[in-house]
Amino acid sequence: VQLVESGGGLVQAGGSLRLSCAASGRTFSSYAMGWFRQAPGKEREFVASISWNGGNTYYADSVKGRSTISRDNAKNAVYLQMNSLKPEDTAVYYCAAGRTTAQTISITGKTVDYWGQGTQVTVSS
Repeated sequence: VQLVESGGGLVQAGGSLRLSCAASGRTFSSYAMGWFRQAPGKEREFVASISWNGGNTYYADSVKGRSTISRDNAKNAVYLQMNSLKPEDTAVYYCAAGRTTAQTISITGKTVDYWGQGTQVTVSS
């Protein structure tokens, strides 16, 4: 599975962005998907995950209530809608796929099988 993120950019605090991740391969629907982020000088951290059928979603406390993860298995795509963005949301955002559960991905990135190359999100104050 190859993952390609898009949709990052520069936005003012309070603004919104929608990140997209396009996946290759015919087995996309069998993977739980997730979003992680890494800010400069910090470790990569979990943001959100979604089960193979979209029935279960998990969010980091830092984005809960401001972000929504979704997927479209017909288009081999997963999305992250982020609202009310804050300067502390500034990071490189990575798409992730794992042959596991969305809950497991939310606990540890070690269960991720595939990573995208990342897309930069910068929130100005």
